[in-house]
Amino acid sequence: MKHKSILLTLLLLAMVLPFSAQEALWNQPEVQSPVIHKDNKASFQIYAPQASEVLLSGTWMPREDWAPEPVAMKKEESGVWTHTTEVLASDLYTYFFLVDGVQVCDPANPYVVRDVASIFNYLVVPGGQGDLYAVQDVPHGTLAYRWYPSPGTGQDRRLTIYTPPGYENSTSTYPVLYLLHGMGGDETAWTTLGRTVEILDNLIAQGKARPMIVVMPNGNVSQQAAPGAAPGALRPPSMDLPQTMEGSMETTFPEIIQFVEQNYRANREKSQRAIAGLSMGGFHSLHTSRLHPDTFDYIGLFSPAIMPLEGSVPEIYKNMDVGLTTQNNKGYRLYWIAIGKDDFLYDQVSRYRGTLKRLGLPFTYTETEGGHTWDLWRSYLTLFVPQLFKN
Repeated sequence: MKHKSILLTLLLLAMVLPFSAQEALWNQPEVQSPVIHKDNKASFQIYAPQASEVLLSGTWMPREDWAPEPVAMKKEESGVWTHTTEVLASDLYTYFFLVDGVQVCDPANPYVVRDVASIFNYLVVPGGQGDLYAVQDVPHGTLAYRWYPSPGTGQDRRLTIYTPPGYENSTSTYPVLYLLHGMGGDETAWTTLGRTVEILDNLIAQGKARPMIVVMPNGNVSQQAAPGAAPGALRPPSMDLPQTMEGSMETTFPEIIQFVEQNYRANREKSQRAIAGLSMGGFHSLHTSRLHPDTFDYIGLFSPAIMPLEGSVPEIYKNMDVGLTTQNNKGYRLYWIAIGKDDFLYDQVSRYRGTLKRLGLPFTYTETEGGHTWDLWRSYLTLFVPQLFKN
């Protein structure tokens, strides 16, 4: 009996000591951050007892130029800094802390995304638009990273492919959306920052979108793949990459289509292909669809750049009127343009709309509040996808 008592005591000590050791090691109060309340207010906390100032910056805040205007957090006696927002609209938001001027992620929140070289935490506020960006209890598609040969760039390159729920057990062919990222992004941008998988799963489950394949290539032709996913030394992400918006992406795009149609049950009809993109990806979508006018029946330009970078004017960007007229003569079903009123590309897009009107090209235009931001591009995707591949 005595031995059983000793054994029980040792077992209890074994269970308690690790927690006591961790408490002694960290010697800090428990922190929960963020907490989304029933009224859709959100509370944030961070333990920083030695800090003299902690600010919170989030994409729900009013913007000063490009960046949200941060708010000061309140320090409690425990060394925990806190802030509770006003009621937030349902959406996906990113945020970070500034601890004595140093940008840091929320140590209590493991959910992070990378935008070029910056890392942010994110949260999803439910009850509306945000529900489209959250994983729901619906049938799920499959995400794969695939490498394809690119003779035009002299290397193998990686792209991301979403196949819809039921694809593996079906013999049907599927329409294809080619979805392109912006400058500084890569083949992971639309699935991480853009929530493409969640959006497609949810829209398909709601009957608002046809099941489709979504192909997300890397639009930086000097890259084989996203930083950390390509052969060779690890390199920091950068927006300053060679061969940017100089024609190579558009001229080699048929290699991507060929790989997809050889390896997936992709419908090869023009009426079953769409191309869309944001910013630089909108630029690539504009010029790829114009350069290959027999290829796409649906074109989506989200906050698009229109003209190539200064000093880079290859042949494919010349005589745009002729190319657009040919595209119009070949026909298409939807030419959809969307941009925020505060976007720095707004004037470019306004002039381009004037060109389309002058040439008699039909298009659909959506103008929203906001600037050059992911919250708009995610929402544009939810508006664009339901319009695709209508019989």
